[in-house]
Amino acid sequence: MTGTYANRHPLDRLIGALYMHGGHRGGHRHGRHRGHRGGWGDFPFGPGFGGPPNARKARRGDVRAAALVLLDEEPRNGYQLMQEIERRSDGAWRPSPGSVYPAMQQLEDEGLVRTTELDGRRVFELTDEGRKHVEEKREELGAPWEAFSKDVSDESWDMIGLMKDVGFAAVQVLRAGDEDQTEQARKVLTDAKRALYLILADEEADKA
Repeated sequence: MTGTYANRHPLDRLIGALYMHGGHRGGHRHGRHRGHRGGWGDFPFGPGFGGPPNARKARRGDVRAAALVLLDEEPRNGYQLMQEIERRSDGAWRPSPGSVYPAMQQLEDEGLVRTTELDGRRVFELTDEGRKHVEEKREELGAPWEAFSKDVSDESWDMIGLMKDVGFAAVQVLRAGDEDQTEQARKVLTDAKRALYLILADEEADKA
């Protein structure tokens, strides 16, 4: 694939997103690196998918704590903060702009963070007071993202990885297959969807 990301064919961009966010399948639990598993806004999960099963919800102060810890490492803009939080939580937590930017404004108002220009981009960085605050509160701040991924079972992560693998395979057929092959793939996916819903239907019937 050549050219800028924005100029690539939509299928190329989709394949690239699947490879980057769904291609790492290592194993770990509770804080040991397992590779980035992808965010919940990425294909094949749209907004409203709901996040991983059993994942906890962000609490007041989680974004603030995460931002302080990350900015102590290096200056970042709001988008980079969201991406890094998502990466370190293995995709279980991606805060929205509506939670990140108000938190950053509050930190600026408190004199802990300031905005500056870096390589032509507006970024946030800690002030001297901010660095002192992080040093004093380091244990309390911890690593907020870890709480979001540790409650998600390995079985759930494996299922998510399998779903992304299937999505990747389907996109490959769309990209390289002929009309016949694409139709076969559509039928396979339709049958798989029906079979998955039947699993739930059978369970409900057993309870009746």
